[in-house]
Amino acid sequence: MEVHDTHLKGVRLIVPRVFEDERGFFLENFNAREYELNGLPTQFVQDNHSRSGKGVLRGLHYQYPTWQGKLVRCMRGEIYDVAVDIRPESATFRQWYGVILSEENKQQLYIPPGYAHGFCVLSDDAEVTYKCTSLYVPSEDAGIRWDDPDIGVEWPIENPVVSEKDRNAPFLKDLDLS
Repeated sequence: MEVHDTHLKGVRLIVPRVFEDERGFFLENFNAREYELNGLPTQFVQDNHSRSGKGVLRGLHYQYPTWQGKLVRCMRGEIYDVAVDIRPESATFRQWYGVILSEENKQQLYIPPGYAHGFCVLSDDAEVTYKCTSLYVPSEDAGIRWDDPDIGVEWPIENPVVSEKDRNAPFLKDLDLS
């Protein structure tokens, strides 16, 4: 596997070695030894799986104060996946990174604790799986507006389908994350 750093500390793009032939393909989705050698977490305590239709935008989500790191992969279809640095003390506070994850490229994005996460569906539908470094705590579930102008994510879709919860999420400037 190849691991590529992004401009956001700890946000890393993982490109697996894929073995393809006339039967299909094989890849290692997770290998603790390889992850450890590359400075990635090896302990995940929860796996999540979602399915969404074209134009759906989920996010920007995080959990606080029990932060979660997330290892994200699109198993079916294609998404635009986004990480936003929401650590006030960080040199990259409010900056974001976006990448296309798809069943074709089979890449993963690791988003460490201290970041918000979201994605939008580019294909007719998409199935997304992600591993978490800490368990989901409903009372700590939080979000930031997907269209927060102080962040300025350049989503590659117009008129996204957004849940009421995400549509009414606060702006980053209105949060106390210290």
